[in-house]
Amino acid sequence: MWEQGKPLSVEAAQLDPPGPGEVLVEIKAAGVCHSDLHPALGDWPAKTPLVLGHEGAGIVREVGPSVTGLRRGDHVVLCWAPACGVCPPCREGRAVLCDRVEKVSFRNKLPSGASRLHARGQDVAPFLGTACFSNFVVVPEGGAIPVPADVPFDALATIGCAVVTGVGAVTNAARVPQGARVAVIGAGGVGLNVVQGAAIAGCEEIIAIDLRPVPLGIAQVFGATQTIEASRDVPVDVRGMTGGRGADFVFDTVGSPATLTTAMACVRKGGTVVLTGLSRVDSQGSVAMFPFVMQEKRLIGSVYGSGNPASDIPRLVSLYQDGRLKLAELVSRTYSLDRINEALSALAASDGARGIIRW
Repeated sequence: MWEQGKPLSVEAAQLDPPGPGEVLVEIKAAGVCHSDLHPALGDWPAKTPLVLGHEGAGIVREVGPSVTGLRRGDHVVLCWAPACGVCPPCREGRAVLCDRVEKVSFRNKLPSGASRLHARGQDVAPFLGTACFSNFVVVPEGGAIPVPADVPFDALATIGCAVVTGVGAVTNAARVPQGARVAVIGAGGVGLNVVQGAAIAGCEEIIAIDLRPVPLGIAQVFGATQTIEASRDVPVDVRGMTGGRGADFVFDTVGSPATLTTAMACVRKGGTVVLTGLSRVDSQGSVAMFPFVMQEKRLIGSVYGSGNPASDIPRLVSLYQDGRLKLAELVSRTYSLDRINEALSALAASDGARGIIRW
């Protein structure tokens, strides 16, 4: 990305070898996520030039000095938020809130501070320290999570962000109990994983809400028990499906002011709204304060599954191997890297599920 709002350029670049604590990964599959679309469109500010892509899986081809946990040939899922392990949030067990991630990944840097990628005589930044819309990447050791070699890369492509974000919002952030009634606003990549996270948790009722019928049909494959087209009066429909009370938990995976308002109206007294959707950085939501207090509703944010990706990702892979987690079903479109602009355009007009780049 040389300029926001313009098509991406696919061209040759120079990649330095991995430094201390870093590894070189050959990318085999990469998910195309809205978090890539936002900087491409200019919804989020970003310094250019920048290589996008943050959901990826591949094979370790070289390890730098002092790397101890990975070897050449290891299959890995990329993690864009490798925790330092020593800051206050890490010591509290909240690895995704790591202070170093805020200072490094969110500023599109590697923890070492080095610039490994170069093109047209300039340093090129790696988006979220990952930059996996590329044949090869250099990432920190903690940013490459080893997984079994017999798991297909197509299945692994989205596990490093959409899957861990959606399932983790259910299991880690909300800690949804068995038998709960859940509503999910948005049946895209994260929303579908919230749905299947709720199904794995044993929820009694899972209501998927979207503007379009095709994503709602896919949501039923992932475990939705009922669906609502959002053109209707959603809060009234949700209450009608939950004995007049509203949902115990409502997950807003869209993250717009309008969907937040809808979510707060759909949740029951004493219930919880979990906001995972990322909007424009200047978006502001509003909450009706009187019923929020009088009905003791709760609103919480959840980023990257609110857990520890280093342990959550292997656990999710195990669920997939056991047949309890759907991954291949998330992929509806496959592209080569030279079709990345087509992939981003399709995402912007998506009718459900996800596209991936496949090498």
